[in-house]
Amino acid sequence: MSPVASSNGAPNRPEENSILVTGAAGFIGANFVLAWLAHDLSAVVSLDKLTYAGNLENLASVANDPRHAFVHGDIGDAELVAGLLKRYRPMAVVNFAAESHVDRSIHGPADFIATNVVGTYRLLETTRAFYDSLNSPEKAAFRFLHVSTDEVFGSLGRDEPAFTELNRYQPNSPYSATKAASDHLIRAWCHTFGLPVLVTNCSNNYGPYQFPEKLIPLMIHHALSGLPLPVYGDGQQRRDWLYVADHCSAIRAVLERGRIGETYNIGGASEKANIEIVHRLCDILDADRPRQDGRSYHQQIEFIGDRPGHDRRYAMDAAKIASELGWTPSETFETGIRKTVRWYLDNPGWVGRVMSGAYRDWLQKNYSNR
Repeated sequence: MSPVASSNGAPNRPEENSILVTGAAGFIGANFVLAWLAHDLSAVVSLDKLTYAGNLENLASVANDPRHAFVHGDIGDAELVAGLLKRYRPMAVVNFAAESHVDRSIHGPADFIATNVVGTYRLLETTRAFYDSLNSPEKAAFRFLHVSTDEVFGSLGRDEPAFTELNRYQPNSPYSATKAASDHLIRAWCHTFGLPVLVTNCSNNYGPYQFPEKLIPLMIHHALSGLPLPVYGDGQQRRDWLYVADHCSAIRAVLERGRIGETYNIGGASEKANIEIVHRLCDILDADRPRQDGRSYHQQIEFIGDRPGHDRRYAMDAAKIASELGWTPSETFETGIRKTVRWYLDNPGWVGRVMSGAYRDWLQKNYSNR
């Protein structure tokens, strides 16, 4: 069986400067691919394992685009990845592939170790072999960009300064521990083997195509379905919120102008408590999609038991990427959250199709006993 599940003839000549994007059918990866093609930067080869959060429908708008090829596969499949690198000879690998939900990592950490640690190692080794085969001009142009998270830094006290790139790693969940491990592997492959890597650590993303296990799409879906809006603990956990289109533009800037071996924090300059987010969503839905009984969505809020080891606060200092690369977010939280709610209201079919029996079983498992 061919490893290429769906390909529409994306270029395979090195002079056409394709990029390989892993985890491309997930939330951030799909937004990145769509934006890259919208800017007409080069051809894209998308690789995704299509686990529960990888949704090929996210890439439906470019299904017939001659600049795009989709491949169904695992970053840990060295033979597959080596074949793709040999065939398409990309100028960059952008690695979004990861298990990424803290709650799921608590219930089943093995998958996170398999993908985030072992998978990243295998991707690095396969990419290193490809890089070593390149000529000098190709090597000079090549980059491996690894997308990571603010959670590797642990939890901040209420009055502590935001995380900088120099903060010590203190991961507190199986998810963040495996992402920290992958970051360390990336650094080691740069220092030891000379692979030209870049690392980005981002804050909480939100926007179109986000799987409805994360806070914002979960609350929108539950509100519209007449279900309780489950808020962990007292709801005062604070996060910096980053609109996904801004994240994608930051990655493009790092890929184009970032210094090899460097890490760049990407934040949205929008630190808010979880309960603030939920209240704002209720306000927007009350105005844009009122309940038929005339009551407020605020009445659906339900405080539940906190999850184990829940980090209290994350905040990102994005001064480095602003000063070195000239990047700052374009969206405020208010403009970004309104665009997000509008997308979910306008795309009920997408939401309905991801609400599988397995997803409903997950909600029951994670929230019913809190």
